[in-house]
Amino acid sequence: MDLKGLIRDVPDFPKSGIVFKDITTLLGDAQGLRYTVDILKEKCQGANLFPDYIVGMESRGFLFGVPLAYQLNAGFVPVRKPGKLPAAVHRVEYELEYGTDSLEIHQDALEKHHNVLVVDDLMATGGTAKATAELLGKIGCNVLGFAFIIELTDLEGRKKLPDVPIISLIEY
Repeated sequence: MDLKGLIRDVPDFPKSGIVFKDITTLLGDAQGLRYTVDILKEKCQGANLFPDYIVGMESRGFLFGVPLAYQLNAGFVPVRKPGKLPAAVHRVEYELEYGTDSLEIHQDALEKHHNVLVVDDLMATGGTAKATAELLGKIGCNVLGFAFIIELTDLEGRKKLPDVPIISLIEY
């Protein structure tokens, strides 16, 4: 299946000069969505990635992380922006192109011995994925790998991530 054909380019969003890769068109295509989750599962199994938990970053990581967790018989844990989780959290701050941001996870969501796969819709510079790995490192989890629908290879986000398997279905 041609997944690239299901991704819409939106020029000049969120700012001039950026070509946003819009996955809402993929999400709206029933066969494309099913194929995406199925192929993620196959690639994870082929890479010997059998996590206890899928960790998905806010918010599009939730869209693919939950069905993938179901397919891999794993739990799902959300990583959110500050102030979104109701119980005690671990937090990590990370650098953005123009400032900083933070991510949080519930303190009781995972334990040191858990094996985790990090899932998101897109990897650009790798900053959010790297911050998520650091957050999981604070807990002591074993990050087995990363899975993305889209990877913007020119931004070299892989170089920021730990030396574990990285799956991406579409590369630009």
